[in-house]
Amino acid sequence: MNNRFDPSLRPQTTGEALIGALAARGVTHVFGIPGVHTIELYRGLAESRLEHVLSKHEQGAGFMADGYARTTGKPAACFLITGPGVTNALTAVGQAYSDSVPMLLIASTLDVSDHGRQRGRLHESRNQRAMAEQVTAFAATCWRPEDVPEYLDRAFALFDSRRPRPVYLDIPMDVLSAPVRGDWTPRRLSTRPAARPQDIVRAAGLLAGARRPMMIVGGGARGAAGDLRVLAEHLAAPVFSTIAGKGILPADHPLWLDAVLHRDDGRALLAEADVVLTVGSELAQSEFLTGAPLPLAGEMIRIDIDHEQLCDQHATTLPILADAAPAVAGILEAVRSMAPARSRGEIETQVARLRAELRAGEKGLDAVYLMALETISTSLPSETMIFTDMTTIAYAGNYLYPATTTGRWIHPAGFGSLGYALPAAIGAAIGKPGSRVVAIVGDGGFQFTLTELAVMAELRLPVVVLLWNNNCFGQIHKGMVQRNVVPVGTVYPTPDFLAIAQAYGIASHAPATADEASRTIAEAIAAGAPAVIELTPDLFGATETTLKLLDAAGS
Repeated sequence: MNNRFDPSLRPQTTGEALIGALAARGVTHVFGIPGVHTIELYRGLAESRLEHVLSKHEQGAGFMADGYARTTGKPAACFLITGPGVTNALTAVGQAYSDSVPMLLIASTLDVSDHGRQRGRLHESRNQRAMAEQVTAFAATCWRPEDVPEYLDRAFALFDSRRPRPVYLDIPMDVLSAPVRGDWTPRRLSTRPAARPQDIVRAAGLLAGARRPMMIVGGGARGAAGDLRVLAEHLAAPVFSTIAGKGILPADHPLWLDAVLHRDDGRALLAEADVVLTVGSELAQSEFLTGAPLPLAGEMIRIDIDHEQLCDQHATTLPILADAAPAVAGILEAVRSMAPARSRGEIETQVARLRAELRAGEKGLDAVYLMALETISTSLPSETMIFTDMTTIAYAGNYLYPATTTGRWIHPAGFGSLGYALPAAIGAAIGKPGSRVVAIVGDGGFQFTLTELAVMAELRLPVVVLLWNNNCFGQIHKGMVQRNVVPVGTVYPTPDFLAIAQAYGIASHAPATADEASRTIAEAIAAGAPAVIELTPDLFGATETTLKLLDAAGS
């Protein structure tokens, strides 16, 4: 007997209409875990065009949506249950907020009549929306069915026209089950701000007349990568990046300095500039590892889509509120009309010297990371997307890994969430089927979200996990030793990670040498199947150095 319910026999509910409204706005994937409070949110999902991805924890769902959005440029949705489902996801939402990643969070909440009553209902909290407001561009409660399309339009207007960040909507359970009326057709009227013509001309004049122009490019400049390269070459301007800006120029470009502004020698070169063009970066202190503003002795032109970034602690001569791509294109055209291309020989020599000094200066454990990163980079196709966790090898890779194009090295900067890399890589593999995806994780951070290996295995996603296992929180341990603090909670036993991977049906490998590691990585990525490869510092000559570090702590 067919017990399937025929939805044509009754009016459509808010939950069902929401599914159609998301599809109409271009959403293709929903990440989440169904629960007793979200049953009405799932009504009609099976018959829709949306694909549901079942995570093993709501934090993993949020990180998956993050990786999906960074890869596709489109927001995914997360379905969250009232109370703990929301709080579990907020770490991932905070990461997306920090890194300007679009994400749409749809949560259930208590019935309208229960709000604020403190009746001890299941999953009750004092103010669920208020918690989400701290890490979202805006948060709202849909008290009536007709509120849903209005707030969806607001969310997508934000995604289209402003700095993209997460948006949170919660819907009371009785509203989710209520019948709907009215037109839920999407309205997409927003556009991104455009630079004023006089600002374009003034910026071009400053750059054309500069003696030592330089650039800083962030994640918001990725869409302008081609014109930024031509502009840098025309001006003979060295280009620094943030972590999110890696790959805007290829790693081997003679004007490219990568993400080195956390180092004294990188900041010393920047201080020589008389004009700095900064595009799409909040110039975050957490990324440059300094509590002071960057040393900008000259004038700064700053292009950003977020008006708040144009009036921060860095003195800006010319703030330009605009989408980066058309603004940079306009400046390039104007500069070309004002001044011929400059000779790049001298400045390229200086850039090459600084890059060589940066690499030569790596000693001890840093040299181990350099060797490991070189092994990884030479083993992977250049188009591989690498998602990294908060781990020592990734910190070194933030300025040493040679990204060839944008979106090839993704690190959870700013908020700095442990456990990010694996679920984010899963989201990327879902967003771009057939792509090559790698997650670099540490043994500590891996244990935050390793249950998401189940999703990787279930969907047979071709994600290769490179596990950097040093049996400790290496960066914290090192920091305690350096500050004469007896380490506590930094060295610990780890499980048999390879056995865990095998239990999920995932191929696992433990290469015994650096050469074997290179072959294993190359073979795993070529196989197009899930894999976990355990790398240890001693593969890259770290045994003696690591022991000295641990001995210094009295471990």
